[in-house]
Amino acid sequence: MKFGIVVSEWNANITGALLDGAVKTLKKHGAKEENILVKTVPGSFELTFGANQMMENSDIDAIIIIGCVIKGDTPHFDYVCMGVTQGVAQLNATGDIPVIYGLITTNTMEQAEDRAGGKLGNKGDECAITAIKMIDFVWSLNK
Repeated sequence: MKFGIVVSEWNANITGALLDGAVKTLKKHGAKEENILVKTVPGSFELTFGANQMMENSDIDAIIIIGCVIKGDTPHFDYVCMGVTQGVAQLNATGDIPVIYGLITTNTMEQAEDRAGGKLGNKGDECAITAIKMIDFVWSLNK
């Protein structure tokens, strides 16, 4: 299995922890370092473009997008979350490999920390497990 991970640089303390969780889980389940391609993009809105480019230009079996958007005082949060969600849905509807949604959307930094290795676990771990299961799903149909 070959995995691609596209990670937002924005809120790096959160996205870095999510990335660490995803990579550790992939390795725990047998993925080799050379079969995990990690690329960064500036912000969460760019995750869809990054995933699309990775899909078109890399030999991988699944992509995990990792980002963190924390609600502020303007509607920017809503636009970014909606754009990424719709973009990932479009990639999944039209692409040949699964794109796993690892965008953390919270009201506070504390809530994000809770989901990036805090009291609610690490959502990066969950994304890695989902990627493995989706590759298994695709491979089971192609046999």
